[in-house]
This record gives sequence, C-alpha cells and structure tokens, in this order.
Amino acid sequence: MDFSLGGVPVDLIFLALVALFLVLRLRSVLGKKEGIQPVVVPVSSLGVTFPEATTPPEQVEKVEVQYDIPAPNTRVGQILQAIEKQGVSFTPKQFLNSVQLVFVQIVKAYAEGNKEVLQRSLTPSVYAIFEAAITARQEASQTQKTEIKAVRSLAIEDARITLVEAGSKVSIEVKIVSDQISLVLDKDGQPVTGTDAITEFSDLWIFERVLGSQTSTWLLASACSA
Repeated sequence: MDFSLGGVPVDLIFLALVALFLVLRLRSVLGKKEGIQPVVVPVSSLGVTFPEATTPPEQVEKVEVQYDIPAPNTRVGQILQAIEKQGVSFTPKQFLNSVQLVFVQIVKAYAEGNKEVLQRSLTPSVYAIFEAAITARQEASQTQKTEIKAVRSLAIEDARITLVEAGSKVSIEVKIVSDQISLVLDKDGQPVTGTDAITEFSDLWIFERVLGSQTSTWLLASACSA
C-alpha cells in the first residue's frame, strides 16, 4: 500500500512536522530570528564562577566590546553592589567579560550538538529545549551552521536577588548584540532556514546562581530576542 501524499512518504511529512514544532517552541524560548543562537562557558579565573571558561574561538572578530553597567545610584546598580557584598568575588565588569566567553561557547555547542557542554551550562528546563531541538535536527539529517563574527556590546539590563530554600538566588539579565551567520542546512547542504549573510542579533540572556554553595555556578536560565 502506498502511504504517501503527492509522492512524499507520510513518515517524512510527520517527521518534518515534529521538527517544525520543536523549532517553533525553541524560538519562543530563545527568541531567535533565523535558526537559533545562544551559549555558555565557565569562567573562574575572573572571580566569576561559570562552568568552565575557554578562550573565544578564532572565528570571532576581535573588536572592542562595549560594556554598559548601570550606575551605582540606580536600582539595578544598587542590586549589583549588594551582590558584590555577598562574598562571591563578583564585579559587573568581570561578569560581562565572562558572559562574552559563555555566549560564544553555548552558541558553538548548540551548532555542533555538544550536549555535554550545554548540560553543564544551562538550567535543566532550558537544556531540555536545546536537547530536543538537536535531536530533531539530527533525525531530519540537518546541520546547524553558526558563526559568531563579532560580539558588539553587552549591557546589564536588570538584576534580582530572591530568597529560595537553598539560599539567595541571584539573576542577572544581559543584552548581547552580535554579528552572526546562522542557518540550517539539509542533508544535501542546501539552506532550510536562516541565511549565510552576516546578520545582527540582539538577545536577552538571564543567568542565575544560588549563593551560599561552594559548587554553585552561573547557568543560563532564559534567552529571548531583545
């Protein structure tokens, strides 16, 4: 019996619909324009504990990154000062420097399907979405091509300290502006989504950390387009 629609096997159509659903769900959380972007890296050498920091890939253009840190007399600035007083060796400038490395690493890990790096850099709920998208991409014989050409600016947009059972949870929202090439290719190397032209992306990433624990690290807890 011919299970096909217009000559296209039904199972391939079903797989494509599943992949489309996962991509749309991922975009609703990550807010990407075309394809997905994101990343996280551990950075302890700067006094800011991330999973494990590495140097930026050679593909990233070495430009002077603009840092925007709220003034001390603002609401967010006062929260940042309160975080500094928690004894976690934190300064806003060091934090943004670390975020820059983390951003590049997470985007690269997603494109390569490196689940190990993602799992230690993301909160469980965010990791589950990344993992589902990677799995759908692999089952559809698709590949993600993402190149970060330059990180232009990083700005702390908001910060919060909330009490949780394990201690004080710190959340910091960062706006990241970057130049990227981002597209998804099919098994024949043809573009499915995205473009090979350099495009400016503006993202809002929220990092969280629970203070008071020796093993606590900053993890990506949310990401969307700015």
